[in-house]
Amino acid sequence: MGLRQKLSQYYNEDLRNMCISIIPPNQKVLQIGLRYGEFITALKTSDALGIDEDQKSTDFRFLQSKPEDIELSEKFEYVIFSSLGYSEDIYLAFKNLKKVCNEDTRIIVYYHNYFWEPILKLAGKIGLKEIQPIQNWLSADDIEDFLKAVDIEIIKQGERFLLPVYIPLISTFLNKYVARVPFLRAFALTKYVVARVRPNKTKSVSVSVIIPARDERDNIELAVQRMPKLGKHTEIIFAEGNSKDGTREEIQRVIKKYKRKDIKLLVQSGKGKWNAVSEAFDIAKNDLLIICDADLTTPPEDLTKFYDVYSEGIGEFVNGTRLVYQMEKQAMPFKNLIVNKFFSIVFSWILNQKLTDTLCGTKVISKDNYNRMKEMNIFDPTDKFGDFNLIFGAAKLNLKFIEIPVRYKERGYGETKISSFGSGWTLLKSSIRGMKKVKFV
Repeated sequence: MGLRQKLSQYYNEDLRNMCISIIPPNQKVLQIGLRYGEFITALKTSDALGIDEDQKSTDFRFLQSKPEDIELSEKFEYVIFSSLGYSEDIYLAFKNLKKVCNEDTRIIVYYHNYFWEPILKLAGKIGLKEIQPIQNWLSADDIEDFLKAVDIEIIKQGERFLLPVYIPLISTFLNKYVARVPFLRAFALTKYVVARVRPNKTKSVSVSVIIPARDERDNIELAVQRMPKLGKHTEIIFAEGNSKDGTREEIQRVIKKYKRKDIKLLVQSGKGKWNAVSEAFDIAKNDLLIICDADLTTPPEDLTKFYDVYSEGIGEFVNGTRLVYQMEKQAMPFKNLIVNKFFSIVFSWILNQKLTDTLCGTKVISKDNYNRMKEMNIFDPTDKFGDFNLIFGAAKLNLKFIEIPVRYKERGYGETKISSFGSGWTLLKSSIRGMKKVKFV
């Protein structure tokens, strides 16, 4: 194999690995443009179609067409657009792309960094790479503008490749780790976005509110009284375990008192918040799952905002953040606040989406997406609170993150279950785990 072929193979293998890291198994996948390799051959797809303007011999379904001329009636779960730079009409190509998408489709667009234009031209002239036809050199802002014009929104962005030459150990270190470092990432050769068609209608769904409750006796009835009606139907599930203050008995009393409300008691089988939440998720009957902490430091009345953001299609994983509004004096110790602020920067970098408050207990996800996470077998049993299982699971599904600021109140009854040292240590361990699962793949 010649040097040029080796370079091309190394580059294409990295792009295939990128697609594997983004696209879960058993998806219906469309790849538009096969110039840089048939990435769908490396994926465990349920069905695959390749489109290119030149005739190809493939082991999967193939259609000869330009991106601007695509006419398909079927829908795909993932679309890889790998020939953007050679499209004659990018606006029309993206507009046609919407025809093969539904509200859950994820669109992966990758393109070359214009910083590399003179380097790649020189490589072509001296025979290190194939000379390519004239192409469009687009910035991240250009890509976003084209997508916005056809009502497609970016979920997250990433980059690969600082050194498109294979040197044992050095290339892996530079391309896998250094290429993701802030500032240096601006010089990466390949950039990509994951996007979705913006939903344009509001949907009414049923809701299951999960309230993990250990030693929260005096907060139980208040939580029921203050819980707003959400969607077509609101189910309240108290997940209780190992209480010593009579919380379970109080839940049973409240269920009898408020018979017109759909209230259930789940006695968790193990220990920890994640055990309680995940078991409640499993028995929940409704479309949307909302976690509401029993300490009421996040007002239950605010859950209407979370529901609206989901039902209007604005976000698919909705997370509360306590770090926007001014808190009550005793709501969060100062050292906890500093730790949370620092890790908000870390996690936003890991996820390539904004996330400022990983440990806020109020989180929203659909039952369908939770079930998809379970099928991927990505939950970590050591995550006793479960926040990171849901965050990293949502990231692996490429869900749209949205944060809702909440006014964080001082606890009225009981004691916090999180220690200052434990919170920081948990965030550190989870950051490392997230880099392995989401960032450095």
